[in-house]
Amino acid sequence: MKDGFRQAMAWLHTWSGLLVCWILFLVFSAGTASYFRDEISLWMKPELHAVHVRGVATASAASMAVQALQERAPDAKRWFVTLPTERTPAVRIAYSDPDKSKRGLKSALIDPASGVELKDPRETRGGEFIYRLHFDLHYMPPLWARWIVGFCAMFMLVSIVSGVITHKRIFKDFFTFRGNKGQRSWLDAHNVTAVLALPYHLMITYTGLVTLMFLYMPAATQVAYRGDREAMNAEVFPSAGAPAKPAGVAAPLAAIRPIIEEAERHWGGRAAGGFSVANPNDANARISVTRAAGRELSNKQPAMQFDGASGALLAQAGDAPSGAAATHGVMYGLHIARFAGPLMRGFFFLSGLAGCAMVATGALLWAVKSRQRQAKALKAGGKVGFGTRLVEALNLGAIAGLPIAYGAYFWANRLVPVGIAERPETEIAWFFIAWGAAMVLAQIRPDRLMWRLQLGAGALLLMGIPVLNVFTTSSHLGVTLLQSRGPAAVAGFDLTVFALGLLLACAAHRLGRRAKDAVAAPRPSAAARDYAPAPMPETT
Repeated sequence: MKDGFRQAMAWLHTWSGLLVCWILFLVFSAGTASYFRDEISLWMKPELHAVHVRGVATASAASMAVQALQERAPDAKRWFVTLPTERTPAVRIAYSDPDKSKRGLKSALIDPASGVELKDPRETRGGEFIYRLHFDLHYMPPLWARWIVGFCAMFMLVSIVSGVITHKRIFKDFFTFRGNKGQRSWLDAHNVTAVLALPYHLMITYTGLVTLMFLYMPAATQVAYRGDREAMNAEVFPSAGAPAKPAGVAAPLAAIRPIIEEAERHWGGRAAGGFSVANPNDANARISVTRAAGRELSNKQPAMQFDGASGALLAQAGDAPSGAAATHGVMYGLHIARFAGPLMRGFFFLSGLAGCAMVATGALLWAVKSRQRQAKALKAGGKVGFGTRLVEALNLGAIAGLPIAYGAYFWANRLVPVGIAERPETEIAWFFIAWGAAMVLAQIRPDRLMWRLQLGAGALLLMGIPVLNVFTTSSHLGVTLLQSRGPAAVAGFDLTVFALGLLLACAAHRLGRRAKDAVAAPRPSAAARDYAPAPMPETT
C-alpha cells in the first residue's frame, strides 16, 4: 500500500507539474524580477538617475508636490501624491482632469528638492509591467488571467506536496548532484533546486493564492456578509474615512507640512508614503495620508484623514487591524516582500531563480524520460511521438525564449525613440514579438542547434545591456561603479543582467561542447534524423 501510494503521488507530481509548467515558468520568472521592480523602473528611466542621489525630507517633498498641483490643477476633484523613498527618487503627482468629459488621471514627476517638473522622462511601464505580467499575463482580461494563474498555482501547490511525499531521501537529495549522467543529472538538478528553497516554494505558492482568495473562494464572504461586499471591505480593508462631497465654497487648503509631520509623529517617526486630497481648495476638502511601507511583514499601511481646510485630524485606521485584516496583510506582505531590505530581497530573488530552475528541470526531465521510452522505436526508424516533440518545443520556447523576451524589452527601452506615441506599449510589444519568434522557431526545429542559438541570443542581449548603456546613457557602469556616481541600483541591475547572460552563454557553450563529443557516435536512421541532433536535455 505504501509503495502504491507513493507511486500514485509520483504520477500526480509529474502531471500536475507538466500541464502548467510553461505558464509557471513565466509566472516565476516575472515574479522573481518583481522583487526589484522599483529598481528596474528606475533603470528604465535614465533621466531620473541624477535625481536619485538627493535626499529630501518627506514633509518638504509633500509641500513641493502641493505647490506643483496648485499650479497645474487647482480645480481638480482629486489629487494623488506618491512621496520619494530610497527606492523611488522622484515625487509623482496625479490629478483628475477638471474637464468632466475626460476620464483618467494626468500625472507628472517632480524633483523633490526643487519642485521643478522633470521634463521628458521617457514613458515606460518599467518594472510594473513585469510585476503585473506575473498575474495579469497582459493582452487578456485581468479576471481571466488571474483565474488561469490561480489554477496553475493550485497545480503547483499539489505538485510541491506530492513531490515531498514522493521523495524517500529528501534530505540526502539536497546534497546529491551527479553531472554528465543524462536523466540522472536532470533528476538530481530538479531535486536540488526543489529542496534548496522548499520553504520558499511553499510560501510563495500558498500566499499567491491567498492574495486573491476573495476571487477564488467567494462563498465564505457572501455567506458571512450576506452579499454585502462593502461591509466586508470595510472590515478587511479599513480606510480612514470616505471623502465628503464638495461644499461648493472656496477655502484655502491647509499647509501640508504640519499634517505630514503630525502623521509621522503618530507613527513613531515612520515616514509617510503618500497622500491624496479630495475636493482641494473647497470647504469640505479631505487629506488622507498613508504610511510608507516599512519592515513589518504586513502589507497593510495605516492611514489618517485630516480636514483639508483646518488641518484637524478626523479619523485614522490600520493602527490596530482585526485578526482577519492582519492575517491577510501578512500573507500579502510575505508574497510581495515589500518589507525586505536589499539583502533579504536578494535572498528572495535567488530563491525565485531556484524556483525557475525547478520548473525548467522538471519539464526537461519529462522530455528526457519520454525520449528514452521511445529509444527502441527511434533506432528502428520510427519518429518521435507528437506529445514528446510538442513538450520539447514548448520547453525550448519557454526556457530559452523568455530570456530573449526580457532582453528585447530592456533593449527596446533604450532604442525606441523617447517621444513616440504609445511608447510603453511599443516596449511591451517587443517583449512579445521576441518571445513569439522564439516560440515559433522552437516549434519548427526543436533540436540542439536551436537550443544553442536561442541560449546564445539571450546571452548576447542580456550581456550587451551594460554595453548598450555606454552609448545611450550617462549612467553606465563606468560612472555608477568605477566612479561611484549615480544610484547603486542602476549598477546592480547592469551587473545582474550581465551575470544572467553569462550563465546562458555558459549553457550554450557547454551544449556545443557536448555536441562535438557526440560527433563520433553512430549516425541515426533517416527517420530519427528528422529530430536530430537530440534536444538539449539529453546532452547536458
